[in-house]
Formats: sequence, structure tokens, C-alpha cells
Amino acid sequence: MAAPFVYEGVRHDWRYDGTDHRARYLAGLVRDLNLPLAPVVALLAGDEGQSRRAVDVLELLALDGNNEAREALRSHVREGAHWVYVLESISDAWPLEWWEDLGGVARARIGGEPELPWLDEPWTRFGIEIERSDPGPAAHDLSGLADSELLDVLAGTRPEACSRVEALRELSRRDPVEGLIPLVPSLVIAGGDRPLPLLRQAVRHLGPSAVPAARSWAEDEREWLALLGSDVLADHLGPEVLPALVAELAGQWRARAWCGPDATANRLVRFGPAAAETVPGLRRFWLHTPHSYERAAYLAAWVAIDPDGVGPTLTESLWDGQEQVRLLGITHAPDRPETLERIAALRDDPMEAPGVRAGAQARLATTATAATPCSP
Repeated sequence: MAAPFVYEGVRHDWRYDGTDHRARYLAGLVRDLNLPLAPVVALLAGDEGQSRRAVDVLELLALDGNNEAREALRSHVREGAHWVYVLESISDAWPLEWWEDLGGVARARIGGEPELPWLDEPWTRFGIEIERSDPGPAAHDLSGLADSELLDVLAGTRPEACSRVEALRELSRRDPVEGLIPLVPSLVIAGGDRPLPLLRQAVRHLGPSAVPAARSWAEDEREWLALLGSDVLADHLGPEVLPALVAELAGQWRARAWCGPDATANRLVRFGPAAAETVPGLRRFWLHTPHSYERAAYLAAWVAIDPDGVGPTLTESLWDGQEQVRLLGITHAPDRPETLERIAALRDDPMEAPGVRAGAQARLATTATAATPCSP
């Protein structure tokens, strides 16, 4: 009965916004349920979205040793319509010896494909020069400008040097420049009702030095500036902001506001058990959010606030589709035989993300060390 649902999960993209992880989860279901591959292979000839989702699943199954999946993708490179994407994808995911012999196929087929190559590899390796469309004017190299010169750009006294957005991007790469703080209220797009792109990132980079100014920003009549100020205060103030965060999480649940509660959860982490009243809300968001990638934030906050009560959920998280959630389970799940068995399976799974395998290895090594009795 499970097979139709797994195949539909590859055929259709029901993700809320397209960013959640799913390929490893679906590939694991195909493998663990021993499902026939033919319905997944057939999707390689479907539309672009179906084909790409099938590629993501099949290339993982090939890494797990499934020769049918491996040959299906190689065959598509030789004869299929979406061969460019398939070749780029497997060259990134597979060992060189699995695809290097397809160079002759690539040289023979290039030029007649409906989609232009996107990456440099494997085309450079095959001696194929790709003509790309003009990307437009290149960004300025701002490494030679002093902090004061970038601030002049933002203040409008030196607009010829670069755009204000480029200046913000460059400042975000450097040590915090407090001279940015008084300019923040003026850094808006035309019309003045929204901040410049990257302003929030640049202000976040300032850290607690922005707190004094943020107190006045939070009281400003401009909604975007008041929100920015409130966020700075929530990120850096102490227990005095906890009641507001508790109320914020509760309000987000009442409104079913699926975008934003993860930021609230991240801010709750530093309060630990003092934020215990938020645990029911974090659990609700963990269970019901349509943004699977946000579950990591809810689980991390739950671990910090109620480490004794989150154990069963941490064990459950070892089967989660999101890499960061699995890592949290690997790090914090209680030492029980079934937990350690699952962590060992993650360590040894050739389809698993390298970071997850490394985390599992580290956890098991630590557990083994702790279990070894001291020498007399």
C-alpha cells in the first residue's frame, strides 16, 4: 500500500515553498520497502520537475549500490531529453569513474539540447566550451575601498563608487562598522516604505552594538524600521524580552504564521529552562509546520529549554528528512540500544549526507569512549 504514495512523492512536488529536503527520505523509502524502480525511472522522461526529482532519488540509490538506478541515469545521458541536467548532477554526486566515460556522448550530443548547461563541470573535463548568455555588468570589486568610503556611498555622497546594496554586502563581510548605525533609517528603496536589500543582514552583522539605536527604531512609526529594531532587541537583550517572545510564539500559532516562528525559536534558545512555557508551542510547530526545514529551529529550542522531556522526539528525529534535524538527534538523543543502532545505520549509509555520517561517527566514538572502563 505504501508504494503509490512513495511514487507520488517523486512525481509531485507538494512542498510548501520548495526548499525542504526530500530526496534522501524518498530514496530511503524506495530502498527500505524494496520497491520496484520502474515507476521512478519512467519519470526521467517526464517534465523538467519530475525528471529532476527522479534524478535526485536515483543517483542516491546508485550510491547505495543499486545498479539499475545507476544504469538508468547513464542511459538517460545517452538517449534522454534531460541529459544535460542528469550529467551535471551525477558528475557532482558520483565518483569520477562512474561517468567519465560519457565524455564522447556529451561531445556528440552538445548543441542540440533544449536546456543550456549550467555548471563548468563536467564540460571542462570533456573539452567542451559552453557559450553562455551575457550575465550583465559585473559587480564592483570593493575590497580596496575603506570603511569610510563605503559609508559615503550609503550616505549618497559618493554614488559613483558602487551601488548602496553592493556597499552593504561588502560591509557585511568586514568587521562590524558602527558608522552604519546612524544611516540605517535612511537606507530605503524608492518610496521609502521598505529597506534596501541586505540591510537586515548588515545590521545583524553589527551585533549588540546596534542595541542602543534599536530602542528608538522599535518605537518608529515606520513599520519596517520598528520591526528591525524589535528584532535587534530580541536578539541581544536579556530576560526582559522573554515575555515578549513568549507572547510572539503564541500569537504566531494563533495566526498559523508559518514564516517567522523559527526566528522566534532561535531567540528562545539562550533563555534555556526559563522559557519552559513555550515548550507546548514549540511542539505544535514541530508537528504541524509545512516548512520541514524549520523543524530544526523548533527542536534546537526544545532541547535547550527542556532537555529531559524532549528525548522521545530526538529519537524520532533520527528518521527525519531534514539533515539538520537528524544531526540534532545524533548529538542529543538518549543513549539507548535502539538509538545507537539507528545512529550506526546513519554512519554506514552511503546515501547519507557527509555531515550526518561524520556526526554519527563522532557520537558513536564518544559513546564507546565513555563506556570503556578505566584501567586499574
